Amino acid sequence: MHSNRRAFLEKIAAAGTLSLLPAATALADGAPQPQADEKNHFVVGPYLQNIGTDEVTVMWITHKNCFSWVEYGAGTHTSKREFGYTNGLIEANNRINKVTLTGLKPGTDHKYRIVSTEVLGYKGSKVEFGETITSPMFSFKTPAPTDEEVKLVVLNDIHDRPQIIPQLLYRHGYTGNTRDYDMVVFNGDCFDWVTEEKQMVDHLIKPSVDVFATEVPFILTQGNHECRGSFARHIPHYYAYPENKYYYSFTRGPVHFVVLDSGEDKTDDSVEYGGLSAFDRYRDVQRRWLEKEVMSEAFKKAAFRVVLIHISPWHSGDWHGTLHCREQFGPILNKAKIDLQISGHTHRYATHDADSTHSFPIVIGGGPLEGKRTLIKLHATRKELNLKMIRDDGELVGKYTLSKKVV
Repeated sequence: MHSNRRAFLEKIAAAGTLSLLPAATALADGAPQPQADEKNHFVVGPYLQNIGTDEVTVMWITHKNCFSWVEYGAGTHTSKREFGYTNGLIEANNRINKVTLTGLKPGTDHKYRIVSTEVLGYKGSKVEFGETITSPMFSFKTPAPTDEEVKLVVLNDIHDRPQIIPQLLYRHGYTGNTRDYDMVVFNGDCFDWVTEEKQMVDHLIKPSVDVFATEVPFILTQGNHECRGSFARHIPHYYAYPENKYYYSFTRGPVHFVVLDSGEDKTDDSVEYGGLSAFDRYRDVQRRWLEKEVMSEAFKKAAFRVVLIHISPWHSGDWHGTLHCREQFGPILNKAKIDLQISGHTHRYATHDADSTHSFPIVIGGGPLEGKRTLIKLHATRKELNLKMIRDDGELVGKYTLSKKVV
């Protein structure tokens, strides 16, 4: 049994908020100011992002600016080394480290570790380096294009309650001692107002690393609360999004996933943004992208097509954002042979069968209070997609079994 899981299960009755990082002086933008007399260390990580058949992005945060790299290799060897670079210059003055490993062998186990050397300063062409720190060895497995199945879990509406992550995953994310997922989706509203890096780390990244993220990747879809707060515009630095966009698609085994950003549920002139938002325009851009996406070969040839979006265009009230999502995305999705949509936002778990307004079933996860929190588990093969929505007390509150459509 995973040692972290065992310790958690022994203490689960007393589970509370996870421990916070050491205090640090905050800059105006919410990033911490490293203390000169404090030794460099890994603040959090590593955590995996954007895994594909032949690549993965490894991320971590150091206490001080560093030149960092990943040592990795297939099987038990770590003979390769990769670093990040931009426009020909190696990244050597960063705390947030983002290194993409390419040319990996599909369907293969890989070992890796992260290494960071503190950069003390520059004197002309000379770089002064400090201490080097190295992580333990970790592992991950690349998916194969021929994979016959995919397993993932979805959490939503955590709202700055990081204890939900280990509680739901350790209670309901395993069958015996075997992890039931090879990917985790945080489907929006992991925060209330995004105000600083410490919140980003303590309330999402660190609990994910503690439970799974060194071996299993996760994605964060933007919810309306991720749009709010002084640090909201810094979110893309801490995660790896394809083409640095919150809307994109990817295929895992028999499922093609379409990720949409529902944006804010309020109008663009809402007081929450001081007039500095343009979600209507942004959703229109996504609509034009979605029109092309549903015509793509990857979309059409997939055994199943699943949409991930925080605010469902249906069954999420009549706020402006909900209605605008329905107007922009609804007609396209209804014609596109979508098999399933997974959402959050309402804090009321529910399932909605296909009807005259949407041609596919919709699952809305609950949260964030005890008794309303859910873990959505999806398992798909080439012939069948199974979804279960489990309440935090173990009660099954939603279920779908879908057969492959003839397109």
